[in-house]
Amino acid sequence: MNPAHRTTRIGRRQALTWMTGVATTLVTPLSVFAQPRSWSEMTAAARGQTVYFNAWAGSDQTNAYLQWVASEVQRAYGIKLEHVKITDTADVVKRVRAEKGAGRGPRQGTVDLVWINGENFAAMKADDLLLAPWAEQLPNFAKVDTVGKPTTLNDFSVSTDGLESPWGMAQFTFFADSRRLPEPPQSMNELLVLARQQRGRITYPRPPDFTGTTFLKQALIETVVDRAVLGKPPVAADFERVTAPLWRLLDELHPHLWRNGRQFPQSPAAIRQMVADGELLLGMTFNPNEAANEIAARRLPATISSWQFAGGTIGNTHFVAIPYNARAPEAAQVVANFLLSARAQARKADITVWGDPTVLDLARLSPEERTEFPTQALPGQVTAPAPTLPEPHATWVDPLEREWIRRYGR
Repeated sequence: MNPAHRTTRIGRRQALTWMTGVATTLVTPLSVFAQPRSWSEMTAAARGQTVYFNAWAGSDQTNAYLQWVASEVQRAYGIKLEHVKITDTADVVKRVRAEKGAGRGPRQGTVDLVWINGENFAAMKADDLLLAPWAEQLPNFAKVDTVGKPTTLNDFSVSTDGLESPWGMAQFTFFADSRRLPEPPQSMNELLVLARQQRGRITYPRPPDFTGTTFLKQALIETVVDRAVLGKPPVAADFERVTAPLWRLLDELHPHLWRNGRQFPQSPAAIRQMVADGELLLGMTFNPNEAANEIAARRLPATISSWQFAGGTIGNTHFVAIPYNARAPEAAQVVANFLLSARAQARKADITVWGDPTVLDLARLSPEERTEFPTQALPGQVTAPAPTLPEPHATWVDPLEREWIRRYGR
């Protein structure tokens, strides 16, 4: 998981309507206030500031990594980084929206940096809750792979416009014990064939779990007649027509799933454990390195292999963003720049630390910086990465989940 993907549960109705909810107060953008004119001035202004980084805290590895980041930015820049541990980024969106509604302007907020992507970003951008464009001015942004990894500039089909800085990559990935499944399926149709052959040994997490919803979106992309329509907000009149092939596929698939498709595990972690126990044939994740992480931690056998469908699977980027009213915007930018450093990205990509894929283009790094990154694939890692398919527009999530629950979730 890519762990950030567990942070994408938000107030979706705001994103669906693309209207500002509470924001009636005129707020002067921070960009019109006196700001550092050079990066050296930025780091000087950041010294002594405290950054309240609101980030999902459901992983010991992630939490430990952020503790390391905190020690590094304190040592190098004199910045105190406080990890505000959250379970749902939607709560952060609501808090910043409420602060704007209460008239709390620049430097009067409670959030300095937030781990974010998808619907949460769409909602904050729509409601003007983010600091004026800053991310692409970071010195280390020049090392980001914006060509090979276009989702570093496009968050669930919503342009980032410099309002958030990329932090890590993710792509929908399957894993299975190669002894039990030597020829894994390479598409949703092949998965359906396998489910018929191995009745009761395949399932997916119950939406609105993020991985479960991603399974729906992967199936939607593979069944839709015109993929281009998914890059725009869904039109109510077309939703039924566009998604009809998806529901036909699921109607065929569900009777062959675990517990006949009448019950679904609550999380990918539950499925992972059932794979480890041999109850299920395959699991799924949004972190291509998750199986390798689990093998390294001895929670999965070394015979587990990971793969992505030959025609591609959904991929995205997770980011950090700064609210419009951050108390320490200079320090927040310095922290975001550090998160893009080769050293920080290489440590995050280390299987023994986190295993979160980098957003950087290694060809843009110095030879010394490139040596920071692992060069050999470890057991469980994807050995033949597939094409990355863009996420449908963020506003597809809510109607997909509501319709799934109406059809299968009761």
